[in-house]
Amino acid sequence: MDIWEALKSRHAAIGERPILALFEDADRADDFAVQTQHMRLDYAKTNIDRDTRADLLALADATGVAAKRDAMFAGEKINDTEGRAVLHTALRNLDGGPVTVDGQDVMPGVLDTLARMRLFAEKVRAGDITDVVNIGIGGSDLGPAMAVAALAPYHDGPRCHFVSNVDGAHIADTLRGLDAKTTLVIVASKTFTTIETMTNARTAKAWMMDHGGNPAVQFAALSTSDEKTAAFGIAPDQVFGFEDWVGGRYSVWGPIGLSLMIAIGPKGFDAFLRGAQAMDQHFRVATPLQNMPIMLALVGLWHNQVCGYATRAALPYDQRLSLLPAYLQQLEMESNGKSVQMDGAALPMHSGPVVWGAAGTNGQHAFYQLIHQGTRVIPCEFMVAANGHEPELVHHHHLLMANCLAQSEALMRGRPLAVATRMMADKGLTGLEKDRQARHRVFAGNRPSTTLVYERLDPFMLGQIVALYEHRVFVEGVVLGINSYDQWGVELGKELATSLQPVIEGAEDPETRDPSTAALARYLITHRD
Repeated sequence: MDIWEALKSRHAAIGERPILALFEDADRADDFAVQTQHMRLDYAKTNIDRDTRADLLALADATGVAAKRDAMFAGEKINDTEGRAVLHTALRNLDGGPVTVDGQDVMPGVLDTLARMRLFAEKVRAGDITDVVNIGIGGSDLGPAMAVAALAPYHDGPRCHFVSNVDGAHIADTLRGLDAKTTLVIVASKTFTTIETMTNARTAKAWMMDHGGNPAVQFAALSTSDEKTAAFGIAPDQVFGFEDWVGGRYSVWGPIGLSLMIAIGPKGFDAFLRGAQAMDQHFRVATPLQNMPIMLALVGLWHNQVCGYATRAALPYDQRLSLLPAYLQQLEMESNGKSVQMDGAALPMHSGPVVWGAAGTNGQHAFYQLIHQGTRVIPCEFMVAANGHEPELVHHHHLLMANCLAQSEALMRGRPLAVATRMMADKGLTGLEKDRQARHRVFAGNRPSTTLVYERLDPFMLGQIVALYEHRVFVEGVVLGINSYDQWGVELGKELATSLQPVIEGAEDPETRDPSTAALARYLITHRD
């Protein structure tokens, strides 16, 4: 019997076992947790026992997680469908040694770009710029937008805004009210050809020229295409490039993070990098059992691939992390949403889960009803800080923490029918009405969750959290035998959108498309102004 089959047999045998029963082991709370200097991951509220955990660790060992991890950090081309190294970790390698790709140390270039970013950011922060508009999409938007929102208490630079959607409403609403003379526009596109980004960039440039700004001075580019950025009119000293071994959804650590650096300053950005570097070091040296990314990944694999729970809820109890679920959604679903293994063979099991969520406590009044009493089990991943940033509102934070811990406890404990029936009897109900009302108040319980607690959401901590989830995705990908660093699934839609544009513009007959698409196109063309 292979390890996957052994794990599925375990699940079949213990699927109905109450998680609470596992706490008969007085050491479980500490034994089923991983703690570093600044954070603690609790996975005790899952149905993973010691034997199951041993099998999961054996799975990580059998699939070569440690060797693949070392290969990634060493600059080997583990993204073999594109023939590239995977070295976002090099962007935060502030205290490490050389990192070699094709026989060349990439660190001098990384550190030089970082130094240029610092000089540019300080110049912007010291000048007349009041607002920064970052134009990107996907990883060129989600990463910096999430980080800027998360670190609002550390902002001491210009206000930052983010435009991603090609829907004209996004850029129109963002630019409305800004002063074109004091706005810096950052265009984030590695190739400088991304259609959504370049469409928005041209609109922003026209707006700036029409309202008295100077695009030659007030535009910067995060791109590797010197030719295209020059043709757009952006000065070379305001172009910051990054190599093809940095994927978009892993790129916030380098030039894509320029808006964050401008918002919180170079020192704050360095702290962000150092937090990620600390998690990198932990991931590299900690034993698997005490390795936070490995254990978080194994819990995820247990829930998705073994237990068959198809979704995962990311639930930060921190309003400033309200964009984190969307960020993690892209990180997980674009990385591990694959159907073939590295050798091209069909994946013999489901790939990554559907990741979704929202900040607590808002989510409690939106979708927690489904989580608690719905028919599907949804593993939940809570996170909360021990300290907030508003000491005068500490009672708010106490309530926030209490809600976070209460939700995970409620999911595990549930409320049996006998208890609900007594509740209704205490309200004076009797007979069939008592029984009917009681059933509406039953919580199945035995629903798994993990909880990540940390000291305070500062730049260093945010760096650790993001790097933790990056490495978690890596481990899951290695165990599944897939390439987490390509994204061919986004290509077909792009190609078809390009070919459909002439149809929408009236230059091509809709009948060249399939009947459904043709009918929809005709409707849009007929009813537009």
